[in-house]
Amino acid sequence: MIVPFQHLLVLASILFFLGLMSVLVRRNLIMILIGVEIMLNAAGLVLVGGSALWHQLDGQVLVIFLMALTSAEVSISLAMVVYLNRRKQTVDVRAFDELRG
Repeated sequence: MIVPFQHLLVLASILFFLGLMSVLVRRNLIMILIGVEIMLNAAGLVLVGGSALWHQLDGQVLVIFLMALTSAEVSISLAMVVYLNRRKQTVDVRAFDELRG
């Protein structure tokens, strides 16, 4: 393995933390979606690194499944954002308080 696994874990941890901060701090729906995507990519990075470290293909197959799932999630989420933007003329999370269950 060219890149040490510890470096990969540090990078994935930083990416996950940045994504988590984007989800927790931002009020814009699109920025929250980007934060979720960053966290999912960090998880995929760890899966690929672990797969390469232990010479198992399971992690890489799981990442391909994760990428397909993520693309479906993004398409549905962006459709919802466009719908909510047309309805309220904003993408601020605070404008959608009545959507709570």
